[in-house]
Amino acid sequence: MKRYNIQSLLFICFLLTLNLSCNMKIKQPEAEKIPKKLKKHFDTRVDDYYWLNERENPKVIKYLNDENNYTDSKLKPTKKLQKELFNEMKNRIKKDDSSVPYFYNEYWYIKKYIKGKDYPIYTRKHKSLDNKEEVLIDVNILAKDHSFYNLGGISISPDNKKLAYSSDTLSRRLYTINFLDLETGKLYDEKIKNTTGSLVWANDNKTVFYSKKEEVTLRVNKIFKHELGADPTIDQLVFEEKDESFSVGISKSKSERFLFINSRSTLTSEVRYLDANNPTGKFKIFNKRVEGHEYSISHFQNNFFIITNKDNSKNFKLMKTSLDYNDEKKWVDVIEHRNEVLLEGIEIFNDFLVVVERDSGLVKMNIKKWDNSDDYYLPINGETYSLSPGTNIDFNSKKLRYSFSSLNTPSSVIDFDMETKLFEIKKKQEVLGNSFDEENYITERKWVQSHDGKEVAISIIRHKKTMLNQDTPLLLYGYGSYGITLDPYFSSVRLSLLDRGFVYAIAHIRGSEYLGRDWYEDGKLLNKKNTFLDFIYCAKYLINEEYTSEEHIYAMGGSAGGLLMGAVLNLEPMLFNGVISAVPFVDVMTTMLDESIPLTTLEYDEWGNPNNKDYYDYMLSYSPYDNIINGTYTNILVTTGLHDSQVQYWEPAKWVAKLRDYNSSNSTILLHTNMETGHSGASGRFEALKEVAMEYAFLIGLEKNMF
Repeated sequence: MKRYNIQSLLFICFLLTLNLSCNMKIKQPEAEKIPKKLKKHFDTRVDDYYWLNERENPKVIKYLNDENNYTDSKLKPTKKLQKELFNEMKNRIKKDDSSVPYFYNEYWYIKKYIKGKDYPIYTRKHKSLDNKEEVLIDVNILAKDHSFYNLGGISISPDNKKLAYSSDTLSRRLYTINFLDLETGKLYDEKIKNTTGSLVWANDNKTVFYSKKEEVTLRVNKIFKHELGADPTIDQLVFEEKDESFSVGISKSKSERFLFINSRSTLTSEVRYLDANNPTGKFKIFNKRVEGHEYSISHFQNNFFIITNKDNSKNFKLMKTSLDYNDEKKWVDVIEHRNEVLLEGIEIFNDFLVVVERDSGLVKMNIKKWDNSDDYYLPINGETYSLSPGTNIDFNSKKLRYSFSSLNTPSSVIDFDMETKLFEIKKKQEVLGNSFDEENYITERKWVQSHDGKEVAISIIRHKKTMLNQDTPLLLYGYGSYGITLDPYFSSVRLSLLDRGFVYAIAHIRGSEYLGRDWYEDGKLLNKKNTFLDFIYCAKYLINEEYTSEEHIYAMGGSAGGLLMGAVLNLEPMLFNGVISAVPFVDVMTTMLDESIPLTTLEYDEWGNPNNKDYYDYMLSYSPYDNIINGTYTNILVTTGLHDSQVQYWEPAKWVAKLRDYNSSNSTILLHTNMETGHSGASGRFEALKEVAMEYAFLIGLEKNMF
C-alpha cells in the first residue's frame, strides 16, 4: 500500500477544497414578495417589492450585496477580459496632462493631472506663463481619506486673494463649501454644508451667494448670502423659490457687472438681477414669469441680450433691451426666429457676435461683426461631430475658443481668429499607444423612417476592417429626454469595442432637440412613446440593412435612457441580444406620484403629472416596471448607485427582481449596485473605467457565449 506523508495529504485536501469551491455556483437571489397596494384614480397596482426602498433596512443591504455577489459570479468568466479592457482604456490616457491655459483677471489658469494620481491639480501663473506656478487646489490631497470625492468647482475672489471650493464625499450631490486664504494658505473656519456647490462672489471680495436644496426632495430652492468670517448658520436668505415645479441657480455675467438668480421649470423661466458692486441691495425681476415663456439674459455694454421663445418663437430668437428700461414691449429683435434652425446660445465680443445654432441636427457657429461688415459660418466638415464654445472670458479678444471632436477625431481645443479666419489648435487629445489612427475608422449618418414617417438620424462608427453583415456586433445607444441632444463625440474608451469588431451607433430619437424644439416636444408628455418607437425602428433598420442581426445587436442607455431601455424591452423583449441599462428611471408611476422623492415635482413638465388621470393612464401604459410581461426577455445588465439622488437605487433593484420573476427564458439578468456612489458612478480619473470595463465585458461575453 502506497503511503502519503502529512504534507501530501494536506495538499490533496487543499486541491479537493479548491475544486469544490470553484465548482460551486452562487444562487440567483430572490427578493421576498411583500405585496403593497398602491391606489390612484380608482386603479390599484400591487407592488411586491416596494419594501426595497427601505435604505436603512439591513435586509435591503444584504439583498443588494447578494445581487453584487451573484453578478460577480456570473461575470467571472470575463474577469480576465475586464482587467484587459481596463488596462487598455487606462493606457490610452495620457497620465501627465494639462488643460489649455486661459487668462482671467491677471492670471493664467491651468488644470493638470500627474502620473499615478487620480484627481486633478488646479494651478495659476501671474500674468505670464513663464512665471512661477502657484498651486491652488490639489484634489488628490483632499480626496485621500474618502472612497468617493467630487470637487464641485472652485471660484476666485475678484481681488485674486481668496478661493472658495465645494466638495461632495457621498455622491448625493450635496456639497460643502470651504474658503481658502491664498496669501497665507490657511482655511477659513467656516464651512457651508449641504449646498449645490454653485457660488459666485460679489465685487466686494467678501460676499458670496450660493444655492441650497430642500432636504427631502433635493429641489434647489434657496439662494443665500454669506460674508467671510460670519457664522454660516445665520446666513441671509436672499430668495426662496416656492413653486415646486421650479428650481433656482445663481450666476454672474461675463462682464462681472451683474449677479443673476435664475428660476426655471421645464417650460418657464424668470431672472432676477443685482449690481455685483452692491451685494446689500435687492434683486430685481427682469421679466415676470409667464407660463411657457423661456428666456435667459447676458450683459454687454449698455444692453441686456435675451434669448427668448416669446412671440411663438419655438426655436428661440435673440433680442436686446437697454439697461435702463427693460420693459418687454421695448425689446427689439437682433436675430429673428427661424422655423428650421434652433438657437442654442451666444458668445459676445466687442467686435463680434457668435451665434451657436443647430440646423438639420448639426451644431454650427455663425460669426457676425457688429458693424455688419462680415457674416459667415465657422468652417466645419462632416456630419458626426460635436462642437461647442470654450472659455471665452475676454470681450476684447478677436479669437473664438471652441472645442471640437467627432466619432473618429479626438477632442481638440481650437482658437479661431475671427478677423484673419485662421485656426490654431491649442491642444488635441492624445491617444497613447501605436494602434490608433483616425483614418482607420469609418463614420456616417443615416436617416431612418420611424413608425409615423418621421425621419430619425443615426450616427455610426466602425473600424475599416469591420465588415458589415449579419454576424457583426453592434451597440446602439440612446437617450431622448429633456431636450438633451447627444452629439457624436470621440471616446478613447470606445475604441476597445471598435477594435474588437463592434459597430457603435447613436440614435438621435425624439425627446432631444436634434431637429429643433418640435423634435423635443414630439417625444415628451403624451407623445413619449415616439421616443421608444424611434429607437426600435432605428434598431430594425440596422438589422434590415445588414449592419448586424438580432443575434448580434445590443442596446444601452442611462438614467432617462434607462427608462428608454425598459420601455423598449417590454415592447420588443428579444429584439436585442443584450441590453445595458445604467441608473435607470424605470418605476415611473410610483416615483411620479411621490412628491417627497427628489426631483419629482420638477419632472411634471417632462412626463406629466399623474395626479391628472389622462397623464396617469398614459404613463401607466409605458412605465417599464408596471408593464413587465410574462414571457421571454433577453440578457440584461442593470447598474445603479446606493446613494443616487437622481434615480433612487430601489427602482433598478425592484425592476430586476420583477423581471426575473416574469422571465421564462434562461437569459442572464444582472444587477450591480455600487455601494459607495451615486448617479454619476465612481469618482477618480481611472476608477470609473472599471465599471465601463465590466459593461463592455458583458457585451463581449455575450458575443462570445461566455455565460
